[in-house]
Amino acid sequence: MTSSLKFKRILLKLSGEAFAPPGEKGVDVNIVKSICDEIITVHNMGVEVGVVIGGGNIFRGFDASQDGMNRVTGDHMGMLATIINALAIQESLESRNIPTRVMTAIGVERIAEPYIQRRAISHLQKKHVVVFAGGTGNPFFTTDTAASLRANEIHADIIIKGTKVDGVYTSDPVINPDAVKINNITHWEVLKKKLNVMDATAITLANEQKMPIVVFNLFNKGDLERIVRGEAVGSFVRSET
Repeated sequence: MTSSLKFKRILLKLSGEAFAPPGEKGVDVNIVKSICDEIITVHNMGVEVGVVIGGGNIFRGFDASQDGMNRVTGDHMGMLATIINALAIQESLESRNIPTRVMTAIGVERIAEPYIQRRAISHLQKKHVVVFAGGTGNPFFTTDTAASLRANEIHADIIIKGTKVDGVYTSDPVINPDAVKINNITHWEVLKKKLNVMDATAITLANEQKMPIVVFNLFNKGDLERIVRGEAVGSFVRSET
């Protein structure tokens, strides 16, 4: 099965908002199950899967800082929110006999392992799904940056970012019906055009390490499988050389 795969080790970036019903907060167990169905499909194909999850469905530190909360405190609360989401993924996967490890950048040893790069790679080689929580472990850095960092540390073939739209657009297609989809673009073009793909730090790191990114609609059933097989799905972001 693995011979038909273009990408054999992936870093899947999920936003926390994807776990909640539209316009609401919290964790919808059925949505988590649906997302995990897609992860299970590629895992069973032989793909080694790392996941970075956000926490915006529970708490977003930046938003709280705009309302007067200390940014460092807010970001620490957001990191804890990502751990809640990571445990939801772990429970959903392991209830269906998919071995899963949650690794965190902040210490919560009673419920998850501390992030250690070599151990993470070892888990992946043993065909465990590895969920990276706690962001980078530092305030002021987004989970997009954590995804770019972890992808490079585990030597992933690609970052696959699941969103609610089917790729990169010239502007937000939800707001602007005239927005045009961009199927293929470089990291630097994303930065110059200030497109909403990942934050600038994440894109810069991906560019420096020549880490490709695919942006796709997380809720299009089967698209994750198509991506790992090398099919043209969503938008492809690449380095210039």
